Amino acid sequence: MKKFIPAYLLTFVNVLGFSLLMPILPFVVSSYGAPKWVFGLLITLYSAFQFIGAPILGAMSDARGRKPILLVSQAGTLLSWIIFVVAILLPDDPFLGFSLPLWIIALARILDGITGGNSSVTNAYVSDLTTVKEKGYIFGYLGGIIGIGMIIGPGIGGVTASTSLGYLGTLLTSIFISSVTLIAIFKGLKESHPKEKRVAKSKVNLLEVLIIPLRIKRVNPSPVIRVLFSMKFFFTAMMGFYIGTMALFLIDLFGFNVKELGFFMFVIGFFLAFNQAFVSKFFIRKLGAFKTLIIGLCCCVVGLISITLTSYIWLFIPFYYILNLGLSLCFPVFNSLISVNANPAKQGEIMGISEAINSFSMACFPVVSAIVYTAIGSDLYRFLIVLPLSALVFALVGIKKHGRSTFDSK
Repeated sequence: MKKFIPAYLLTFVNVLGFSLLMPILPFVVSSYGAPKWVFGLLITLYSAFQFIGAPILGAMSDARGRKPILLVSQAGTLLSWIIFVVAILLPDDPFLGFSLPLWIIALARILDGITGGNSSVTNAYVSDLTTVKEKGYIFGYLGGIIGIGMIIGPGIGGVTASTSLGYLGTLLTSIFISSVTLIAIFKGLKESHPKEKRVAKSKVNLLEVLIIPLRIKRVNPSPVIRVLFSMKFFFTAMMGFYIGTMALFLIDLFGFNVKELGFFMFVIGFFLAFNQAFVSKFFIRKLGAFKTLIIGLCCCVVGLISITLTSYIWLFIPFYYILNLGLSLCFPVFNSLISVNANPAKQGEIMGISEAINSFSMACFPVVSAIVYTAIGSDLYRFLIVLPLSALVFALVGIKKHGRSTFDSK
């Protein structure tokens, strides 16, 4: 399995880059006197530009190979962390209604986003190297690595931010990790998409970049993938609301400081890693990928309601585990099912659309959720059950129209 190590490392670093920031970003925003919705906005900026960049990078990797695109993308991530450091070192001067460093941080998130479509390219790289039979468990391993990144990231973020260096310590750690990854890609990653399998890069239509249904129409995927794309939209919309508010919710509910929030998210990440590395694998092996997805969505519904029922941390943790299990069962299965049913010649572009759905949700909903959360608090999570329930409806309609066996991993 040595051939997958670069993909595992890339996946790990992608998650780590995000999870490192989760326990410190709300406090960074607060330290510059900005309202809570700015936290959601910074998440939105990253994802909005990733939404634009991901399909372009995916299509470019189909035409030019995976390795050069991954190198450019990782270099952009490294540069974005350097710009973030510059922002932290600048004086706290007002500019257009906000602190100047916040504007520079926003610029850093934009740069990381526009070059951050390497998830779609990484998924295409894995698809190039796996057989149909291998895809399910390899994407399961990638899910487990996501969990590991979610464990380690918040812990490192919280601990490094609580040292004498403050937030600068977290950012320098991120620069080091990104530099090591860039070197590892350059030295260790072998091209998985040979010239004879590449397709000519089509001219990018800006309208198609911004309107996902137009991209889907042009690629013309199978009916199964169309259903999975619809389901993924509602799932990632839920995730957008969740990510835009969960750190704020935990701070309000338990009064956490940056180190305590990092430690608690470390515990949450441990759940995620365990569920994705072991529990999801068990479900997929016993029930198949699609049934696992259905169970995961049901757990999300129950979990979203449960976490609003208590302010006692000992009771909150098992309630949260239900939601965490739902997320863990859904994450690896979506990419596995989409990859299995994708046209091999268009793997990069189809996985790019898959990532674009995720980026679209993260671009639109975190800032909205932060605003709504400010108004109604944790009641937001009770309304969110509409989203996973909608995904379940699409699943049932798809089964009725195309047959249950069509949706199982081949």
